[in-house]
Amino acid sequence: MIYVASYCRVSTDQEDQHNSFASQQRYFRDYIQHHPDWELYAVYADEGITGTSTKKRTQFNRMIEDAYAGKFQLILTKEVSRFSRNILDTIAYTRELKALGVGVRFLLDGICTLDSDAELYLSIMASMAQEESRKTSSRVTWGQTRQMEKGVVFGHSLLGYTVHQGRLTVEPDGAELVRRIFELYAVEQISTAEIARILTREGHLTHHGNEKWTANGVLKILKNEKYVGDLVQKKTYTPDYLTHEKRRNTGEIPFIRIENHHTPIVGRELWNMAQARMAKNRKQTGSSGQSNRYIFSGKIHCGQCGGVFVGRFRYTKDGIKTRRWCCNTAARDGSAACSVGKLVRDDDAMHMLRTALMQLSMDRDAIIAHVTALALEGIRADKQELSEDPKRLEAEITQIQRKKEAAMDACFSGQITMEDLNIIQHRYAQQLKQLKLRLEQVQLLQAAGQNLEQRKAEITVKLQSILCVETESDIFCKSVLEQLTVWNDRHMELRLQHLTQVFYFTE
Repeated sequence: MIYVASYCRVSTDQEDQHNSFASQQRYFRDYIQHHPDWELYAVYADEGITGTSTKKRTQFNRMIEDAYAGKFQLILTKEVSRFSRNILDTIAYTRELKALGVGVRFLLDGICTLDSDAELYLSIMASMAQEESRKTSSRVTWGQTRQMEKGVVFGHSLLGYTVHQGRLTVEPDGAELVRRIFELYAVEQISTAEIARILTREGHLTHHGNEKWTANGVLKILKNEKYVGDLVQKKTYTPDYLTHEKRRNTGEIPFIRIENHHTPIVGRELWNMAQARMAKNRKQTGSSGQSNRYIFSGKIHCGQCGGVFVGRFRYTKDGIKTRRWCCNTAARDGSAACSVGKLVRDDDAMHMLRTALMQLSMDRDAIIAHVTALALEGIRADKQELSEDPKRLEAEITQIQRKKEAAMDACFSGQITMEDLNIIQHRYAQQLKQLKLRLEQVQLLQAAGQNLEQRKAEITVKLQSILCVETESDIFCKSVLEQLTVWNDRHMELRLQHLTQVFYFTE
């Protein structure tokens, strides 16, 4: 008794290919039944998988493992292109199987690898299959490129946009969050790390549904030209049609760029402000590749070569992750280019900043009182501006809803036409939207104004913590710190913004 396995594969998951997939399996079972000395061991089937590589074909790889285990002596497959479209894979696997005493019979091609001249014919058929795969890949790439040039979007939905049938449509809730990210970064000058903490703290989810935001995730949003209405495609490409591995396009192939392609989420001015700030941060940090995500990014300089210190993570003996800063020149070139080999611990740098701030002669109580008054003044001003009575707004909303119902009754009774009804309903809908928004703002401001003393206490505690650097506020620390310079005689100089005083520290 000869135990026989069969292998079938369809290259896509389209409906017509599903039918082909099922028909291949039926064909093999019927074929084996016509051979009394054969017994079917298993049908191995990969569905929706490309044939140019065997890496992701799990059933194919399981079949090879079972062949090594001696579970069957013959493999049936429809044709060479179903087995593999890669010449090297086809020859290598059939040789490997033949060495195990396992033959492969390609039914439509009339080839059995146990025959003496099989490899010659197999090489010819495999070459033809591989060439057909290359042509198919070229046709698909050419077609996609022409579609991209027409403005068809290839890719997945993203925060603020949904992609459906090659079109980008604004998603209002996500768009509002995107606009806020750009405003926090470009207008309020908040770092990407701090923005990530704000969004995480407020419970916003990323586009992938994650609860925790990262600085890198925020940076990707700020760099994405789709948010200003432009479209850039061909950011990745596939250099080898056999492996299907994608690579980042750094100029190897032309990009496809279309300006003002779709409805923007952020204006061109806000977009340019964000790009200018990112460019400035990259220039300040030099060629180190350091972002502006940490308090001391771009702030620690080498006194000898002028290089910017870069952050490196280390683990203590207790397994605690710490950040240390070292000269970028020394980090790249060893000690040959720069003899400043000092590593500055992140917590030591923070201690120096805290010490310098505590040495300043300033009336902290007066600062706290002034900032608190400004914060509360904003709440009071908003409350005075929106001083409507919520009950009156609710009554207006109820009245308009009744008018909508009356208009519908008038249409049903024939007093007004459907066209008139649509115009009236649209006007009422706009009025309701404005009233409800106004009511929501009034309710929020009233809730904030009901507990001004508690809010005042919270602001005071927060300011005390920041001014004494008990709370490491990225915004505050980056704003006050100008530069920390490290010299090769083991001393450091710290300068604060807008002050001529220099603070000296030694080990």
